[in-house]
Amino acid sequence: MAYGSMQRITTEMAFEAALKRAQERAQHSFFDQHVIEESDGEYVTIDEGDYDALPAWMVDKVAYTVPGMMSDEF
Repeated sequence: MAYGSMQRITTEMAFEAALKRAQERAQHSFFDQHVIEESDGEYVTIDEGDYDALPAWMVDKVAYTVPGMMSDEF
């Protein structure tokens, strides 16, 4: 397997892991969960509630957003 292929698989696995974390966190949050792509190809999950408004530099790095799933409407 070529290095480029291994890098793509690793990147895909990192994205899938971050996406899974975002989906799990969203079930227990009122806030959207964002998967952010870092410059080194890693992915992190952040809770929108941690920020007043996402800074522009962070918005540009959002790879995927999972809407918050908690609701206080009955």
